[in-house]
Amino acid sequence: MTERTGIEPEGKTMEHTATLGRSDLRVPRLGVGAMTWGEARGLARLHPAKTAYGGAHGREEEKRALEASLEAGVNLFDTAAMYSGGASERRVGELAQGRDVLVATKFPSGFRFRAEGFPEELEATLARLGRSTVDLYQHHFPTRRVSIPDLMEQLADAVEAGKVRAVGVSNYSAVQMRQAHAALARRGIPLASNQVEYSLLHRQPETDGVLDACRELGVTLIAYTPMAGGRLTGKYSAQNRPSGLFRRVLPIYRRKALEAIQPVTGLLTEIGDRYSKTPSQVALRWLIENPVVLPIPGAKDGNQARTNAGALAFSLTPEEVDALSQATLAWTA
Repeated sequence: MTERTGIEPEGKTMEHTATLGRSDLRVPRLGVGAMTWGEARGLARLHPAKTAYGGAHGREEEKRALEASLEAGVNLFDTAAMYSGGASERRVGELAQGRDVLVATKFPSGFRFRAEGFPEELEATLARLGRSTVDLYQHHFPTRRVSIPDLMEQLADAVEAGKVRAVGVSNYSAVQMRQAHAALARRGIPLASNQVEYSLLHRQPETDGVLDACRELGVTLIAYTPMAGGRLTGKYSAQNRPSGLFRRVLPIYRRKALEAIQPVTGLLTEIGDRYSKTPSQVALRWLIENPVVLPIPGAKDGNQARTNAGALAFSLTPEEVDALSQATLAWTA
């Protein structure tokens, strides 16, 4: 009997792309989160992306991240109008010019958004991106001020006008997803995705109905923060806490919390050693093994982008997937 290594035999390639939900958009099984990209100005410099995640590394490093991702077949880049006051959208648009890049972005640009402001938001995003069409346009977060059915009608209009290829939502509950899905279906347009936080250390989509709704409705779950803010990389421990002030004050980075995840990072390391992979690559692969899920880890430079893309180069056994799931049951609550 040949021992399973998790690496595909020579001459056989793994499927690295999939349809985004039931849309016509073909995407890689892994994307790139560009939240920290671009140079923010004014108050936008105080955005959590600039403090919690170390801020931008500069245009040249971001260009290397994009190029390394494309070389690995990862051409989906996720941004938002709200990130750094639009700087992230501008940088993604600038670097993507002339390249085979799929851009996923989110609206609105501020917290006072109302549905009647949608056309203006879309035109501003297209201008920042330097494009005539957004590949995936996502409503960033639901609020009581915005009627989901009314907003989906406007998104459907944008699809029919050729300005949006696929419609997604973000941070929607299962109930809100169903509302959006039903409204779009009346126009013959699928809800392609719901972007929510999901990782081995944040498994609430499994218990709050979102993952089940994605399976039922044929919607892709785009997983943001898939490495739990760096806690699944093996970089942090009770003895090596993050140096940044913002992270150090968060409860999840306190000594006891980091001690609690040591068994998880230990298992990630153990499994990774079998394939010569890092703990972060194994954590990403655990998500990718679920055909409904598409993780979008951040990449601030070429090295991070190459490391992330390495999650596509191997597979986990069902036993390894189950072992990681069992080891993180405490994070399903």
